[in-house]
Amino acid sequence: MRQFLIEDIKTWDRFYRANFVNCLTGFKPVSLVGSISNSGVPNLSVVSSIVHLGADPALIGYINRPIAAAPDTITNIEHTKCYTINHINETFLQQAHQCSAKYLPEVNEFAATKLTEYYEDGIIAPFVKEALVRYEMELVEIAPIHYNNTFFVIGQLKSVFLEESIIASDGFIDLSSAGSIVSIGLDGYAKVEMITRLPYAKP
Repeated sequence: MRQFLIEDIKTWDRFYRANFVNCLTGFKPVSLVGSISNSGVPNLSVVSSIVHLGADPALIGYINRPIAAAPDTITNIEHTKCYTINHINETFLQQAHQCSAKYLPEVNEFAATKLTEYYEDGIIAPFVKEALVRYEMELVEIAPIHYNNTFFVIGQLKSVFLEESIIASDGFIDLSSAGSIVSIGLDGYAKVEMITRLPYAKP
């Protein structure tokens, strides 16, 4: 097994280095974050850094890239305090991946990527109708990470939309049945196959 020193990694081509480092963390959940601007323009962004922060209160966070690289989503969330998270499945993977393109702020990314903009009563942020697992978030905090100019966006879960048939009797959600996929690196996507569930571990 070869050792790769960070001093050497820093000398690599930018895109080669980005692919290499992005793959190290392994498979990650990948979703579309839906938001809307003050002027009513819907936005979508691909996010693969979503993490569970707690169940009570139900908090979920994700890393937003630097403002210069990805300004629209974080600006929309900051202004409206509301956004949605929509699991990507294979049926609309190509369109979802296209949401990683840098569209101008005035572009409706649902229309640009031919995804269906969908609203639930009383929720101002748009959902992706094609997503089989989708949920509404309310902004709690945007924590700047000064070292690399990114932001940790923390939200509180407000409501969830999915088919009851994929929920087990103990609340476990079978996401493989829903077709939710995962990502690896910057542009790799994979299906998920459930192996097993294990009992609560005790000493």
